[in-house]
Amino acid sequence: MAMKLGDAAGSFTDINMTPLIDVMLVLLIIFIISLPPVTHAVKIDNPQATPPQVQKEPVVVNLGIDFDGTLSWNGSPVERKTMQGYITEQAGEDPQPEVHISVDKFAKYAKVAETLADLQSRGLKKIGFINNELF
Repeated sequence: MAMKLGDAAGSFTDINMTPLIDVMLVLLIIFIISLPPVTHAVKIDNPQATPPQVQKEPVVVNLGIDFDGTLSWNGSPVERKTMQGYITEQAGEDPQPEVHISVDKFAKYAKVAETLADLQSRGLKKIGFINNELF
């Protein structure tokens, strides 16, 4: 039992597209009108960042104290007065060098203490001890 177009009851099997097209056109007009304010660009002047300064690697000074009290500055033996001159020279540099102190286990404490006092009194602040022995 198929329904025929235009039969006696007067029913249609078509969908009326006119209201759908009208709604679509109204939505298109609203979209076209509202689009320019959304895409309007605002110019902002951002501050310019300065790149961080690259810091130089600090100089490492190896200071050794042997069992008999002999001092060595970067591997070469020096007298205390000469070492004090080196310390004063290195303290004025920027950045200050790192002083790595290697002390023999049989060295006298008095020699180590006076060496540390020389380093600190002349302005070196980056002082560290190095231990080569395993426990």
